[in-house]
Amino acid sequence: MKSYSDSYKAAGVDVTAGYKAVELMKAHVARTMTSGVLSGIGGFGGLFEIDTTGINKPVLVSGTDGVGTKIKLAFLMDKHDTVGIDCVAMCVNDIICCGAKPQFFLDYIAIGKNYPEKVAKIVSGVAEGCVQSECALIGGETAEHPGLMPEDEYDLAGFAVGVVDKDKILKPDTQKPGDVMIGIRSSGVHSNGFSLVRKVFDISEKTIAVHYDELGMTLGESLLTPTRIYVKAIMSLLESVKVKSISHITGGGFYENIPRSLPDGISARIKRKDVQVLPIFDLIAKAGNVPERDMFNTYNMGVGMTVVVDAADADSAIASLKASGEDAYVLGELVSSDEGVIIEY
Repeated sequence: MKSYSDSYKAAGVDVTAGYKAVELMKAHVARTMTSGVLSGIGGFGGLFEIDTTGINKPVLVSGTDGVGTKIKLAFLMDKHDTVGIDCVAMCVNDIICCGAKPQFFLDYIAIGKNYPEKVAKIVSGVAEGCVQSECALIGGETAEHPGLMPEDEYDLAGFAVGVVDKDKILKPDTQKPGDVMIGIRSSGVHSNGFSLVRKVFDISEKTIAVHYDELGMTLGESLLTPTRIYVKAIMSLLESVKVKSISHITGGGFYENIPRSLPDGISARIKRKDVQVLPIFDLIAKAGNVPERDMFNTYNMGVGMTVVVDAADADSAIASLKASGEDAYVLGELVSSDEGVIIEY
């Protein structure tokens, strides 16, 4: 590569560092290659041929997201190989809610100064998220932004595209009172509510290094735990059980996300004692004196996704999810109501 510019480098952008970063990330990207990929990284666009075998009416489904202020933890811990998993998870976990199978992913990294080794670590996490969700990383962009952000900081976002047969798109309007809502365990805080987390714990290098017995690790290790990716488990579930709706529990918690998958006049009734709340959420509530209503309206509380099935299919659905390595249980039931979510104490 003969491309270089001393003038641009003097202004803060080293194009040769970008080329080195691409070389370092190639091995990570190679892990994600699937049969549909028609181009390598480096071109102006990523080419992907969708396999429509068995799909009568293919519909593309897209989702985009970032990591949010959780990325601040990566800066403080100088650990950059997991936030990419979060970025992929936030996108693919959304698009599977309508029954779509993720096909490919693209990332965007804005960084104060391009340190090739750091960029490669970030991309290694993105690649791992793609491997977990069986989608290909077919492109991306790393943009060096001197003067716009500190040299040692960056932001990360991306988007995923999936495909679903139009006739197999989940139909939430088929839900009825008596249907069962199943909760699938989360890995922790995932990638939401970190502005409140940082305020509650006054996040710093000192506070994240504190070990909590109830967590079995330091606060930083717990908070930086990657968002769980549910693609494989959900795809397997869709093949074995008639699923009526799926909700990805992200920002807004139970009260915002569960109603998004419910028809008018139907609500989810959940008994508080049946929610298997993870210790990190009890710790956040206690340390910040956060009201429980706010906790359930901000965090997943230990439930990363919910799935609604007919009551007769609940046991089969739970068995399928557990066979895929997920911890799942009956979270509640659907009732006639306009409240959206009813948590009973």
